Amino acid sequence: MPKPRLILFSDLDGTLLDHDSYDWSPAKPALARLAAGEIPVVLNSSKTAGEMRSIREQLGNTAPFIVENGAAVIIPANYFGPGPEQVQSFGASRDEVLALLAECRAEGFRFCSFTDMSPAELARHSSLSEAEAELAKDRAGTEPLLWEGDEESLAEFRQKLGEHDCRLVQGGRFLHAMGTFDKADGVRFLLGKYREQHPVDKVIAVALGDSPNDQHMLEEADIAVIVRGVQSESVSLPSQSRAIRSIKTGPAGWNECVLNLLIEYGY
Repeated sequence: MPKPRLILFSDLDGTLLDHDSYDWSPAKPALARLAAGEIPVVLNSSKTAGEMRSIREQLGNTAPFIVENGAAVIIPANYFGPGPEQVQSFGASRDEVLALLAECRAEGFRFCSFTDMSPAELARHSSLSEAEAELAKDRAGTEPLLWEGDEESLAEFRQKLGEHDCRLVQGGRFLHAMGTFDKADGVRFLLGKYREQHPVDKVIAVALGDSPNDQHMLEEADIAVIVRGVQSESVSLPSQSRAIRSIKTGPAGWNECVLNLLIEYGY
């Protein structure tokens, strides 16, 4: 009986990367085993393409990746066959989101978004360096913001975005204004591609996340791994798939669960 083909989809902050230090070294043993088994690790994050290219380089990751909470999937050149790098976008573009935010501001809603901040200002509001903040500002389909109004006006703001096929998602530090897509869109799209490439093999999707923002991605997978963290108790266990909760937090929890699955499936 041939081994099933595993595909991993992983959140970054608080999951594969430590929430505060962005360190991934506790996950090195599992990453090495995955590389030896030629199992792709598809990174799926709220980070931008520029930020994720830098992280992928550090990790030696060559798989496709999903940026800005599902705004786009980026497939490296020659990955599923000969050809240049491909970008598949979902939902509203960033220009459309910014136009809607400008309309909201004109109506009196109060917020400060990435476009309003210089790299130095953004670095002050986050744990990013100025160079990292520059990468974070270069976006394709979402606009993070700091809310400056009260709770009542925030509810009205959400409603206004909803009337224009956009929504507000709570990230770690910022609210993200974006179209009606999420992390699961990229997972579905790429699973289709992997299954086309391996029509005979059984493909098993494993998703790893630590917050409610990962819920739909986890529900899309055959095996959902909820990595212990600050918001992990707010994540519901998907009913239609097998679900695992890590004992350890962050990349150590990621490592523990992935190694156990690799042993189980004979890798």
